[in-house]
Amino acid sequence: MVDIRLVGGDAAANDKLILAVPKGRILSEAAPLLHAAGIEPEPAFHDPDSRLLRFATNVVDLDLIRVRSFDVATFVAFGAAHLGIAGSDVLLEFDYPEIYAPVDLGIGKCRLAVAEPAEIAGGDDPRRWSHIRIATKYPEVTRRHFAARGVQAECIKLNGAMELAPNLGLSHRIVDLVASGKTLRDNGLVEVEHIADVSSRFVVNRAAFKTRPERVGQWIDRFREVARRAA
Repeated sequence: MVDIRLVGGDAAANDKLILAVPKGRILSEAAPLLHAAGIEPEPAFHDPDSRLLRFATNVVDLDLIRVRSFDVATFVAFGAAHLGIAGSDVLLEFDYPEIYAPVDLGIGKCRLAVAEPAEIAGGDDPRRWSHIRIATKYPEVTRRHFAARGVQAECIKLNGAMELAPNLGLSHRIVDLVASGKTLRDNGLVEVEHIADVSSRFVVNRAAFKTRPERVGQWIDRFREVARRAA
């Protein structure tokens, strides 16, 4: 790898900026943006058998950490990472005031929606709900969404396999991310209400931006330009 040194990049190793990136599908979409921003991780980053969690890059004062998508926001909010790539669904769920999300990267596009079994959807009217039980990975977003129109939402927190909840009687409805809708259809569910459009954002820790404005600001500018060119 060729080292790149940004302005202020003569910082000591323990003064490196940390960029948190999500594992899984979003990382495959984010990888070209990292490359376009001039970030090339060490080879172990691309090795599926590697047990490393922190990776050096060709930018001498920037390391990457690879964490679960739901954990990116927490690492950035609490200052363990200074920068990150996080879905707007996660930002909505946690609503951390410590996070500033200046750039929509235009990747990971999907939507957060309410779904229920097709056999009850035909005669159901969400506008008439007053109390509902919902299985979801997003209890805070769900409660706020329904509370805004006076509906009490009893949320059952699940971390996956959401589509099983109606089929097994855990709840009649779910709130989950939807892209093509194929998984819903395959499990006999249909969308009945839209909550929010979702995409991935470049995020920064506000305290880090305040104490290292030039270094953090450079990355905001870089990713803003990368997102603009990719649009």
